Amino acid sequence: MGEAARATGVSVDTLRYYERAGVMPPVRRTSTGRRVYTRDDLGWTVFVLRLRATGMPLEEVRRYTRMVRDGQGTVPERRALLEEHRRTVGAAIAELQRAAAVLDGKIAHYAAAERGERLDCDTVPLDAAARIG
Repeated sequence: MGEAARATGVSVDTLRYYERAGVMPPVRRTSTGRRVYTRDDLGWTVFVLRLRATGMPLEEVRRYTRMVRDGQGTVPERRALLEEHRRTVGAAIAELQRAAAVLDGKIAHYAAAERGERLDCDTVPLDAAARIG
């Protein structure tokens, strides 16, 4: 389990949690009860980590995992779930890009101030603020 944790970049506790949470397929065990992670298990773990990093709620990851376990008949639902989540991720990326643009403007504002340029205002310009949300 320690090797699997190192290979995926997560803690042993996270691996155990994902198993208990039902977002990991059952991991094969040796006769002594030791977990044996396959390449597929590690790939699945990384996929779950990516889903979580994009903000997918654990219940949605669990739902996706159940669909995978249910077989090929769930492929259209799996695709639909991932497409919907991808739209959500795209909207979040766009919002972060707008926020980054406002930060860039503010950074430029302070850089100008450090060069001794006179600044009229220390707020975000209305046109940049209007792009938020």
